Amino acid sequence: GTKVVVIDPRRTATCDIADLHIPLKAGSDAFFYNGLLVYLADNHKLDRNFIEMHCEGFDETLAVARSQTPSVEVTAKLCDVSLDALKLAYELFAAHKKVVTLFSQGINQSSSGVDKGNAIINCHLVTAKIGREGSAPFSITGQPNAMGGREVGGLANQLAAHMSFERQDIDVVGEFWKATRMATSEGLKAVDLFEAVSNGKIKAIWIMGTNPVVSMPNANKVKAALDKCEMVVVSDCMADTDTTRCANILLPATTWGEKKGTVTNSERTISLQKPFLEVPGEAKHDWEIISAFANKLGFKSQFNYNNTWEIFKEHAALSGFKSELNVKRAFNISSYANITKSDYENLRPRQWPITDNNTHGTQRLFSDGQFYTANRKANIISITARLPMVPATDEQFIMNTGRIRDQWHTMTRTGKASRLLAHTSEPFVEINPEDAKRLSIENDDLVECLNLGYRFIGKVKLTNHQRPGDLFIPMHWNSIFSSQGRAGALINDIVDPICGQPEFKHSPILVKKYHAEMYGLLVSKQGAHTIACGYWSKITLKRGAAYYFAHKKITTHWETWIKAQYSQITDWVTLTNKTGQNINNSDENISNRFDYRALGFVNGHLEVALVIAPKKESVPNHEWLANQLSNIIPLEERFTMLAGQAGNKADSPGPIVCACFQVGLNQINAEIENGSETVEALGESLKCGTNCGSCVPELSGLLKIRSESKQDSTKHAANKTMPA
Repeated sequence: GTKVVVIDPRRTATCDIADLHIPLKAGSDAFFYNGLLVYLADNHKLDRNFIEMHCEGFDETLAVARSQTPSVEVTAKLCDVSLDALKLAYELFAAHKKVVTLFSQGINQSSSGVDKGNAIINCHLVTAKIGREGSAPFSITGQPNAMGGREVGGLANQLAAHMSFERQDIDVVGEFWKATRMATSEGLKAVDLFEAVSNGKIKAIWIMGTNPVVSMPNANKVKAALDKCEMVVVSDCMADTDTTRCANILLPATTWGEKKGTVTNSERTISLQKPFLEVPGEAKHDWEIISAFANKLGFKSQFNYNNTWEIFKEHAALSGFKSELNVKRAFNISSYANITKSDYENLRPRQWPITDNNTHGTQRLFSDGQFYTANRKANIISITARLPMVPATDEQFIMNTGRIRDQWHTMTRTGKASRLLAHTSEPFVEINPEDAKRLSIENDDLVECLNLGYRFIGKVKLTNHQRPGDLFIPMHWNSIFSSQGRAGALINDIVDPICGQPEFKHSPILVKKYHAEMYGLLVSKQGAHTIACGYWSKITLKRGAAYYFAHKKITTHWETWIKAQYSQITDWVTLTNKTGQNINNSDENISNRFDYRALGFVNGHLEVALVIAPKKESVPNHEWLANQLSNIIPLEERFTMLAGQAGNKADSPGPIVCACFQVGLNQINAEIENGSETVEALGESLKCGTNCGSCVPELSGLLKIRSESKQDSTKHAANKTMPA
């Protein structure tokens, strides 16, 4: 009986399980929730008793909301959504006692993200849908230990143990650590930090486990700042990233599977992570690196840790130290202050607070209507909703950025896994077909996206899942995997004035077709190449790498180039066409064209394949050639291989849908034709969808397309046989 409502300008895989999708105007979320607040008040759906007993600020908040969104009709226009759909969403929220509002970066990554979060919380407070089973405004974070990072003071505006820079908290932390020179004011948040690096106010910076040259807004400005900074120290588990290339000092740090320590998830559950891999080479854990550095600065007695158990005990002790002085602080795990090493090694997952009075943890906060404020009442915050700070001009599109199914952050690790690049191998731009028609672009064309002096190039994906005027671009690609794929370099460095979160979800950009006269594919056992083209994208293979590339001008140096790259190879099969003769046997004759194909062999084994063509349609998919690398290719088959694909296309799995088991579109469609009608049936025959499950929405979509096609065929046949 659960009802699922998705509120998102873009239709995503989550919509496949939804009862209702609200494709609201990008950035209008606070109007949506202010409108919901007014609807609840006008339809007598408030919990007046809860508001009176446990909340403050309701009257003012409702008045402000009503001034902006006085009716559902006005709200629908502000959010640019169907009136009927909006009413249904509001009715569902009002009618159910149990409502969980899950929100993540679509709310947070905004110049008014704090307001949007508060607008959501307001609606839960006024209906008492908080602190009760099945009811919560629930922020789901973009990183697995985001909560844990905040608990230890991992933000510029926090001290450890959720303490602030109020004088009382500064004194508590200073007394606990016997620190006589405590910081007395907040530090610089990320965007401001790199601005200070850029203007020379910060002359040394230490970057740990992140890749800001890719992930930050206005990323080229970040790179320029680091390039001129006097000392850049980077701790990372990867030697080569966009950010490590700016480093003066590179420190090898351990990664996820090599670390030991506690982490905290979004529901406050602390659990102990243990390593399953040995620490490689000279790599060190972050706490070891920081301690060694502190020791060199003369703080040996303060950083004399021998293991994570000792650090955890100190962390737990600080969380409860003089906690009675601060009623606004929920975080407390003081029950672990004297935990034995044995108990630490066998730590069971627990939700904080975990105190001597509650050693089993706290499953649910706020169940007693008490909140972490001075008077224990929740503050209902007055929100004046506003749209993003920089609107698009008539010539611009609104760019939304985010994650895709098989990649993580900036691809420094997931980009090395060949299976994870099989499903989506190049940077792309999702665009509505109406917009594509206006720009005279087609599916799989390359387009240029322009802002802040940067040019992003990606492959077009036409989809009705995008609102007209909006684009989606993935955040993941970096300079190691693409020539012009850093979406962050297009994003204005506009931030929320309270939390400092950048406006990642709303960037006005210009878009135009990338007019290439030459396209290419390189499949190579040699992993790294420099390809002098306007666009290239790298794909990791089991053996080596593949590169797709394109250029605005025809260049004919490829035979010289490939043979210089592989000077050890003397066994080549090549085909060159400069005359207009079409080696793909199509009817057209292109006078200004250059085709070149080359295969290089060592002792009969395929080492490299290169295809140069004047049209993107003439460049084969890399999958089949990649599977031929290192294979012995008989002489009689080599010229046939120059086509770059199997002689019988039925042998090809097609574009990969299931990354876990490398199941392709051709295989899935064939199985559907053979009678498989459910995701479970496809899983039984092909294994797709039976491991991580991330391909299940796509499998469901393929089945739906086939089902609708059958229905259309049946209707067509019935109409043909009906008597006149």
